[in-house]
Amino acid sequence: MTNWKTNHFFVLGLGLSGRAAVDLILRLGGEPSAYDHFEPAGDLAKTIESWREEGAHIHFGQPDTSLLDGVDTLVVSPGIAPSHVLFQEAAGRGIETISEIELAYRVCACPLIAVTGTNGKSTTTELIGEMFRKEGRKVAVAGNIGRPLSDAVGPFRDYDLIIVEVSSFQLETIVRFHPHVAILLNVTEDHLDRHGCMKEYIRLKTRVFENQTEDDYAVLNYDDPVCRTIGSEISSRPIWISQQGGGRFDGVTIRFGEIHSRIHGEELVGLERDITIPGPHNRMNALAAVAASRILDVPGSVIRSTLQDFHGLEHRLEKVRLFRGITFINDSKATNVESVYCALQSFDSPLVWIAGGRPKKPQFEKLRDLVAIHVRAMVLIGESKRLMEEVFSDFPERYYANSMEQAVLLAYRLARKGDSVLLSPGCTSFDMFADFEERGQVFKQFVSELEEREKHD
Repeated sequence: MTNWKTNHFFVLGLGLSGRAAVDLILRLGGEPSAYDHFEPAGDLAKTIESWREEGAHIHFGQPDTSLLDGVDTLVVSPGIAPSHVLFQEAAGRGIETISEIELAYRVCACPLIAVTGTNGKSTTTELIGEMFRKEGRKVAVAGNIGRPLSDAVGPFRDYDLIIVEVSSFQLETIVRFHPHVAILLNVTEDHLDRHGCMKEYIRLKTRVFENQTEDDYAVLNYDDPVCRTIGSEISSRPIWISQQGGGRFDGVTIRFGEIHSRIHGEELVGLERDITIPGPHNRMNALAAVAASRILDVPGSVIRSTLQDFHGLEHRLEKVRLFRGITFINDSKATNVESVYCALQSFDSPLVWIAGGRPKKPQFEKLRDLVAIHVRAMVLIGESKRLMEEVFSDFPERYYANSMEQAVLLAYRLARKGDSVLLSPGCTSFDMFADFEERGQVFKQFVSELEEREKHD
């Protein structure tokens, strides 16, 4: 049992997760230390000053290993890689090192549903939250989706259930983290710059099941070969989701346009057309949400009405507007090739595709067949322009833009009535923007200004 007042916690990294960890420790009566390289200004500087008044010790500048003197537990923010000097020093000294979600779990007083996977985590997490809210339960949606788990637990927090999105970065340093329902949506190549190889990435993803017992549930994608292999290696009860409708396993499937659940007996939950978010990948996300909700007894009628009302999250195949017969879609969250693959097969209309940025691990060759089928023209931006030009050298309609404003205007002029302009970059945003949210917001801003722009052209 952790003694929050005497255990010396040290929080490494003061992003959203790190700040929430400091807040939680202070609310529990502790006096944490924390470090970040850059000293903030503005409102955050005022927050740090108030922490110091409450007894926290906050440090900035070059990392000094003496900061770890007397530390019992190092709490690592997900953006801090294991190669960081203080992370390495803590390992050498035998200091317990945990993630922010592990810290939060240790004071969590309600069951957790954890959602992980390479793609679709945020949409699935929020959809599950909506299903439970609509039923009337008091739930929090937290984790990698935006609100840190540490902000949803501890004193002055009272929830029936927390749905938490977890990333491979967060799962690196769990110890006892134990969700009652754990969901693995899919596993495709990502974050290998940090994890080194696919085997290690898969190992980290499957840690979400590590502390489960036979009284818990593991929701797994039967149509994903990695997930199917994992099903035989876990202690909890597997619940399968599938769009292929095969098998008589326990789970949720789509068969002949109907959504069937086989968790608490055979049930018809709804129709495939009830799922309003576009794309086959989102149908799988919806099945995962149905499975989690039925495991914890949300009625089928509530599940069906939520599916009908839920239209997705911002920056994820978000319909921005219809202008002069052209639909503009913001999929800025698509930061890897697999996400773009899902996006391209989500539309029946011809596409003008805006793509590019800073590539994680460029494998654009995977998109060639889909581009040939769905894309009328492509507008390339960012550092990956020349790389993508090589991959799609035989695609006749290739254009280049030096800014998002130029890309939106060019895509609009290339599109025809009935087409869709799709921002689905397949790359990170860091060459041009702070993050994918800023990239998506800038795209939406220039789309909204098209009418005014036309008046002055």
